[in-house]
Amino acid sequence: MLKKIALFLTLCSTAIGLGQSCPSLITPLDGATNVPVDATIVWNAVAGIPGYQIRLGTAPGLGDIAQASVGSSTAYTPPRGMPENTEVFVTIVLDFLFQGGDDIICQGQSFFTEDVVTPPSCTNIRTPVDNATDVSVFTNISWDYAPRATGYRVALGTSPGGNEIFPLQDVGNVLTFNPPGQLPPNQDIYVRIIPYNENGDAVNCEEYEFTTRDVAPLPGCTSLISPANGEVNVPLTPFIEWVEVPEATGYRVTIGTTPDGNDILDEASFFTNSTFVIDFDENRTFFITIVPFNPSGSAIGCPQESFSTALGCGPFLDLTTGDFVDLFPDIEFPTVFSFCKNNEPLVLEAPPGADGYRWVSVDQFGNNTILEEGNQVTITENGTFFLEAFNFSPQAEGVLECPVILDFEVVSSETPRIDNLRVRETALGLDVTVEVSGSGDYEYAINNIDGPYQDSNQFSGVTPGTSTFYVRDKGGCGIVEETLVQDLTVEGFPKFFTPNGDTINDFWQFIQPKTGEQIVLQSIQIFDRYGMFLKQIDQNSLGWDGTFNGNPLPSGDYWFKAVDNQNRMVQGHFALKR
Repeated sequence: MLKKIALFLTLCSTAIGLGQSCPSLITPLDGATNVPVDATIVWNAVAGIPGYQIRLGTAPGLGDIAQASVGSSTAYTPPRGMPENTEVFVTIVLDFLFQGGDDIICQGQSFFTEDVVTPPSCTNIRTPVDNATDVSVFTNISWDYAPRATGYRVALGTSPGGNEIFPLQDVGNVLTFNPPGQLPPNQDIYVRIIPYNENGDAVNCEEYEFTTRDVAPLPGCTSLISPANGEVNVPLTPFIEWVEVPEATGYRVTIGTTPDGNDILDEASFFTNSTFVIDFDENRTFFITIVPFNPSGSAIGCPQESFSTALGCGPFLDLTTGDFVDLFPDIEFPTVFSFCKNNEPLVLEAPPGADGYRWVSVDQFGNNTILEEGNQVTITENGTFFLEAFNFSPQAEGVLECPVILDFEVVSSETPRIDNLRVRETALGLDVTVEVSGSGDYEYAINNIDGPYQDSNQFSGVTPGTSTFYVRDKGGCGIVEETLVQDLTVEGFPKFFTPNGDTINDFWQFIQPKTGEQIVLQSIQIFDRYGMFLKQIDQNSLGWDGTFNGNPLPSGDYWFKAVDNQNRMVQGHFALKR
C-alpha cells in the first residue's frame, strides 16, 4: 500500500533571522514625552532588511492605533494621527515573508503623546478634487488628516452653505464618507468638512465644490461560465470565464480560500470577460465574487460562487449542515516550552485527536530530523521543532496523510529576580514598572498570586497603599514577589472649605492630627476633577484660597495628592463651597 509522506519543511531563511539586530527609534526617542499627535515615526535602517512593518498600539505588540507595511521606508506617519495623553507602543517587524522567510518581531518601544489644548486646523478635500467636473453621482468624499483632529463633521448641499443633501453631522474619526443614495445629476455640489477635537471645531474652513454628470444605469451582476459554480475536481490551472454584462466597462474579481477571504485576488480589475489562468493549490475550495462596474458605479448584491480543485483531504461541503469540513486534525499545541535549569529532560506529549504523529527538529540551516514517531518525545536541548499530526484519508492509489504542522521552540528558563519597583506618581495614582532579570519568559500580576497575569511589566493607576507584585516564568520555572508600601492616611485633610471672605474656613490646608506621629509633608498638590494641576501648597502656609491664576474657581469637587518625607503618598478629594 502506497503511503504518501507529507513532511512540511520549515524555511531555511529562519537561520538568517537568528541574531538579526532590530532598529531603534530616532524620532520620537524611546521614552519621549509630549510628542505631537501628528508626529512621523522614524527609525534607523538595518542592513540586509528587505522591508518593515510597523504597529502602533496602546499596549506592547498591538496595532489598534495604526499598522502598515512600509516596504524599505524607515518612516511612517499614522494616517489619522495618534490619541492624546497616551503611551504609544511602537513595534517594528522585520519583513522577510516576501523573500520566503519568517518575520522577526522586534521588542517594543514607546513614547507619550502631548496633551492637545487647541482645536484642529482645517483639512483639504482629496476626492473629488475641488472644482472637479463630470463626477459620478455615486462618488465618495475623502479628505486629508487634519492635525490634532479626533473627528469630522460633514455637510453637502446644492448651494454655498447648503445642507439639504446631507445636514452637518459627525461622521467620526474617518477620512472618507459615502453620501446616502446618489447625488443629483448635472448639479454643483458644495461640501463642508469641519475637523474637531475636545477643544472645539476648526474655524474658517474652506467650502469645496464639484459638478456631477448624467446618471448612467448601474450594471447587473454576472455568473461563472467556467468553472461552473460548485464544480469539483477543477484543474489547478483553470480557464476562468464569466457571462459578459453589456452595461459594464470592467469587472472586479475577488478570490479567496475562505468565504470572506481575498488571499488569491483582491478586487483585481479586468476590462473584458476574457479568460485568465491562476495556479491554484490542490485539495482546496476557492470562493469567487465578480462585480461588474461602469462610470456610475458597481453592481449591487452580486452573489459569491465557488469551485474546488482535486479532492483529497478537503475541504468538503457537508450537505447536511452546509458547512465546509476537512480531514486535517483539529488540535492545538503550545508554541514555546521551557527547560528549567538543572531539571530533568523535557518530556512532551501530543494532544489527542490525530491518527499519527511525528516529532521533528530543525537545525540552524533549516534541515529536518525526525526524532520520534508516536505521541511522546524526550527533548534534551534547546532549539526549533515541529510536531506533525496527521489523519489518514484512503485513496484509490493508497492512503494519503492529511497533516497539520505545529511549530514550537524549546528555550532555557529560570526563576525571575525582581531588581526594583520603579514608581512614578500621577494625578490618577501610581505608575509602577517591575524591573526583573533572568533568562526566562516572564509575566506579571498585582495583589493576587493567581493573577490575572499580563505580559507587560508596567501597571498604571495603582492605588496608593501597600501592593504586592508577582512575576512568574511562563514555562513554570518559578514565581517571585515584591511588596510596595505606600501607607499614608487621609486623616488631617479637610473634606470641604468655604472661601467666601468671612475669615472662617477660607483656606484649604492639611491639619496635623492631634494623636499619633507627626506627619511631615514634602508636597501637597491640588487638581480639578479632570486632573488638571491647579496649585502646590506648603504644609506651613495658609493653604489654598480656591483661585487659579487669581480667578476664583467654582464650587465643586477637587482632588489632592500629598507625599510625606518617607515618600508615602495619599490622594483624595474635597469640596469647594461658595
